[in-house]
Amino acid sequence: MKSPLALPTDHRRGQLVKALKDNLALLFGVVALAWGLEVIDTILLGFLDRFGIQPRSFAGLPGVVTSPFLHLGFGHLISNTIPFLILGGIVLIGGRRVFLMATLFIIAVGGMALWTLGPGATNHLGTSGLIFGYLGFLLARGIVEKSSFWIVVSVVTLLLYGGMLNAVFPGQPGISWQGHLFGLVAGILAARVMFTREKPLPLAN
Repeated sequence: MKSPLALPTDHRRGQLVKALKDNLALLFGVVALAWGLEVIDTILLGFLDRFGIQPRSFAGLPGVVTSPFLHLGFGHLISNTIPFLILGGIVLIGGRRVFLMATLFIIAVGGMALWTLGPGATNHLGTSGLIFGYLGFLLARGIVEKSSFWIVVSVVTLLLYGGMLNAVFPGQPGISWQGHLFGLVAGILAARVMFTREKPLPLAN
């Protein structure tokens, strides 16, 4: 016997499809914003590039918010688009609220760490800090949450994208390895803050 509160199969399927569309709209909306800004920046001959993170410069402080959506040309943007869609999409599997909270945490904490500790007289642009944040978040979530599903996701993510971890160390000139490192750490911290469950206090008899 069906519960009178149970939704018809078609209705449940419709809700699932709508949820997927809404989530994909959010993910691709972020990408569309970055591409739109790069088009505008090209027309303005790079004017928007000044809004990156400039460590310990008050003029560069707004870059904590703006820098993840700005890039140094379409080549830079293209190289970030695919990993953002893949890793961001995996984070989004956990729900829109989780995606938004993790994204805001990584942007704020990773960006402020870069602004505070990054090398002076530099300008950091690009979504890569956020991408490394998603990587750290996915690697840590299964362990912190003690979820078998997310542990499998963590292992698969490590196998597929573990090579990215090389980019958190000094290497190629002109690449913000500091942004990668602080993004990765911020992602791990986001998973810890969001999914660590407090142990109940022992009660005396």
